[in-house]
Amino acid sequence: MSERRYVVYYRVSTQKQSRSGLGLEAQQQAVTDYLTQYGGQVIAEFQEVESGKRADRPRFHEAADYAELANATLLVAKLDRLSRDLHFITGLQKRGIRFTLCDLPDVDQLTIHILAAMAQHEARMISQRTKHALQAAKARGARLGNPELDAIRHHDLATANHQRSQAQAQWKQRIQRVIQYLEEQEGLRSGVAIAEALNRRGLTTYQGRPFTSATISRLRSR
Repeated sequence: MSERRYVVYYRVSTQKQSRSGLGLEAQQQAVTDYLTQYGGQVIAEFQEVESGKRADRPRFHEAADYAELANATLLVAKLDRLSRDLHFITGLQKRGIRFTLCDLPDVDQLTIHILAAMAQHEARMISQRTKHALQAAKARGARLGNPELDAIRHHDLATANHQRSQAQAQWKQRIQRVIQYLEEQEGLRSGVAIAEALNRRGLTTYQGRPFTSATISRLRSR
């Protein structure tokens, strides 16, 4: 069984806490204790000074992007260092980003299961309501179906192409942030060194291929 890889995220609420170590030292100790007990490899660390009420936290999004691209687990000392907002948590779940809390290492799985069950229940209820509405409309003599189906299919194809382009653009933004992290935090400069670092972490290009210096050069130019 391969060793689990972690991207660690620390957050303090004020600059004073950041300078004094209040809160941060406790989080670092919690991470150290967790790794001592459960093992694992830390492949990146991100630290932020920001209120947990804000959803637009740049360092958190960098950490989440890094974890997603590297197929790693986001490791946080406590839930309140991540967020108390359920919408924020469900956003991670929808993206498929795994996260672990050092003080409650099983709560992430439990939370995800509960949220997934709630979403599945709601989807089932919507499906049932739609089915009942169609049955009622048919009973009233309404004509079901759409005479403009060909136009809709063409629109759906255009929409799918647009969504694919958006997904590729979002991937480029995420991988460019990872490259910036490697440049600023690990001091990597050459395309070869950055490509090797990305490949070691299990990251791939949008097409699922290993990175090369040429790939890095194209990403940097954008």
